[in-house]
Amino acid sequence: MQDQDLIGFAQTLIKTQGYSSYEAAVAKAVVAEMQRLGFDESYVDDCGNAVGIIWGKKPGKRLLMDGHIDTVVAEAKDWTHPPFAAEIHDGRIYGRGIVDMKGSLAAMVHAAASVNRETLAGSVVVSGTVLEEHFEGVALKNVVDQLNPDFVIIGEATNFQLNRAGRGRAEIVIETIGKSAHSASPQIGRCAVHEMLKVIEAVDRLPQDASSFVGPTQLTLTDIISDPYPGFSVIPGRCRVTYDRRTIPGETMESVLAPIEADEVLRAIPHRAYIFEGKDLCYTGKELSGLKFFPAWEFPLEHPFVAGALAGLKKVGLEPTVGSYQFCTNGAYSAGWKGIPTIGFGPGDERLVHIADECLPVADLLKARDYFWAIIEQMLIAL
Repeated sequence: MQDQDLIGFAQTLIKTQGYSSYEAAVAKAVVAEMQRLGFDESYVDDCGNAVGIIWGKKPGKRLLMDGHIDTVVAEAKDWTHPPFAAEIHDGRIYGRGIVDMKGSLAAMVHAAASVNRETLAGSVVVSGTVLEEHFEGVALKNVVDQLNPDFVIIGEATNFQLNRAGRGRAEIVIETIGKSAHSASPQIGRCAVHEMLKVIEAVDRLPQDASSFVGPTQLTLTDIISDPYPGFSVIPGRCRVTYDRRTIPGETMESVLAPIEADEVLRAIPHRAYIFEGKDLCYTGKELSGLKFFPAWEFPLEHPFVAGALAGLKKVGLEPTVGSYQFCTNGAYSAGWKGIPTIGFGPGDERLVHIADECLPVADLLKARDYFWAIIEQMLIAL
């Protein structure tokens, strides 16, 4: 019955749509399940995050397990199985968000609920956070700053690899400044798009660092916009591009911009480069804002939390490889900004994230619950 309850909860989360900024129904479903399972506290905070707490009878540390509840959009026409039907075929649950990351969150909720409070030293917190797809770590900040965990598990898909590190990211904007003119008299203006083409060529030549444990730095052009747009008979006087910059541990906002500012070709082109400041509105009406720089993070293999999590998993028969996230996660706040010992661990293949027919083996969903429980036992349960 417990297995079926977990499977049913994961299916409920899939059926409950929750795109970024529209997660209210998902948060309600998570809190309802926490209440049904007997969490000591369960509530929705002012950002709209679903939070549940299990209190141990003995003093000790606090472990936070986090899974975001927002998903990217699913176009039903691209799916073999309907994206919100949560159908099971050939032992796999299909649906938007089952890997990223409602399956993991469901397993976390059930793992925490199965803990014996009499032997628990400390407390276990589970958070279902909002807006991660737009703004990694910004909603988790609300949970972390209020509850001050000693350890954090990010449940993003690792296919049961234990991640002790993760790349971060920055959104870098470069603007070129030209001079608008009528397109019938281009000689009296200066086209900002032509200037931007020189910038893009120069940026493509900038060296990237490939020496990090988390992988290489990376600079990828994601959009280009001329101003005015549409340019009816007007030469654009401004042009803006956005780069997705994947960061490695130790990098700062200043250091990721420095190569752009130092390049001799770029210095000869009128431009400005900066970290984009984003704003997002939670479904509760609260606005979250900040510069879109999300630090990379890394903890050594011998760190007590990394070593402890590995020991707990090995006790239940898992021999995980150790690696790092190549994409950015909510760990950018817990580990990157706050320095809280953080690991990444969860079910699912990251190659199935954000694609049609996203799916997770039912067996892996059930294993995830047992593996999360094993980490809790190793770190918090007094034997």
